[in-house]
Parts: sequence; structure tokens; C-alpha cells
Amino acid sequence: MAEVLFYHLTESKLEDALPPLLEKSVERGWKVAVQTREIERRDALDAHLWTFRDDSFLPHGTEEGAMADRQPVLLTVSQDNPNGATVRFLVDGAEPPEALDYERVVFVFDGYDAVQLDAARAQWKKLKGEGHKLTYWQQSPEGRWEKKA
Repeated sequence: MAEVLFYHLTESKLEDALPPLLEKSVERGWKVAVQTREIERRDALDAHLWTFRDDSFLPHGTEEGAMADRQPVLLTVSQDNPNGATVRFLVDGAEPPEALDYERVVFVFDGYDAVQLDAARAQWKKLKGEGHKLTYWQQSPEGRWEKKA
């Protein structure tokens, strides 16, 4: 059964919070899928991950790109898992796959977006009822992650 984490953005935007989480995942040797709701958002994140920091390189691609199955980080709007990811990030209220066949599933949601907040609450309730181990993290005023539940 997947370990499920909820990351509640209160002090930064997804574009600032997601890259370090992805870098840590890649450093640990994990293959990652990042699922968005819209193609435009996927493509914006794709462009951002190439330039988010001058001294960084985060290897990634999209499901429409070359060698999608070999990408350590794959950005997608699909619930499919072409790169064999063991960690799946769901952003912007993306709907998770029916079967959570991952080691980790990470919901990252904007605490100031009512739709995303409601979707995260609904997922928490559903997944807790299914017996998944859930962890809730919220940003401190300094932007660090604090475990709340």
C-alpha cells in the first residue's frame, strides 16, 4: 500500500516548492511522475524545471517527448505510468489513478485555492477510509515543511 503525503502550500507557489521535492526524489534514485490537470500547466512546469535555478539540472520530460519511458521525472496529464515511476506527484487538483501502485503518492496543493483545498480534503478522507498511511505537511512562515499529522 502506498505511503501518501499531502503538501499544503501556504507560503510559496508550486513553481518554488516542487523543484526541491523533485530533486530530493531523483537524488534518492526514485523515478517520478508529476501529474497536472492541464496540458498548458504541464508545459509551463516543463519549461520552468529547465530554468528554476542557474546552477541546477533536473532531468525530465513529458509523456509526449522522446524517450518518455526513460525519464527520471515525467510530467504528464495522464494517469498512465510510462516511465515506471515509483513516486507520483499530483498537483493542481489532478485526479489520482484508481490503483495507487506506487511507493509514494504526493498531493501538492495551494492552500489559497478553494478548489484545490477541497480536492485535497476529499482525497484525504477517501484514502484514509481505504487504509492508506497518510502524512500531512504544511509550510511554516519561513517556507520549511512541518509535519502536522
